[in-house]
Amino acid sequence: MPDEPDDHHDATFGLARDTVELVPHDPAWEDAYDAEVERLQSELDTTGLGFEHVGSTAIPGIAAKPIVDMLLLVSDLEDTDELASELDAAGYEERPNDVPDRRFFARGPPSNRTHYLSVTERGSDCHREQVAFRDALRADPELAAEYDSLKHELADASPDDRTTYTDAKSSFVRSVLEDADERRSSVRQTRSGDTEDR
Repeated sequence: MPDEPDDHHDATFGLARDTVELVPHDPAWEDAYDAEVERLQSELDTTGLGFEHVGSTAIPGIAAKPIVDMLLLVSDLEDTDELASELDAAGYEERPNDVPDRRFFARGPPSNRTHYLSVTERGSDCHREQVAFRDALRADPELAAEYDSLKHELADASPDDRTTYTDAKSSFVRSVLEDADERRSSVRQTRSGDTEDR
């Protein structure tokens, strides 16, 4: 029987499946992420694995659904059946997935999801895009504030429709990722030019 979460049952941690409710940013979310990584490291064979805290709970100052989003990085997604069994024993339920390069898991009962965990390969699109989006908003408070405003607007419009809420954010997310790609390309070109001048 998978373990049920036995902590963080206050109003700022956990949310019913398929609903949209934003709460003010809580610094305790970072502690919750650290605690979950420590718990998983004690329960899984984590040799060669990596973790990332992503999503809005990883971006200071913006509101978020009170569910900690995590990446679990592996070398080969095709070789994760044993890991999936270990995650099941650690309280994670594998859920339907619409992202081609990940396996998706949720912790907590449907009435109180507390963690989302995406198993994906290092360097995959899922890995790179999640981290790039997080880092872009961490580095730009004005961009983060714009995203925060959009999230509130969409949550008010679709409080019981998580799919619509998520889909409506996609153009903003894509724009941020495209800008991040352009900056990386510019940096690479500059470094290449510096090297050629030497």
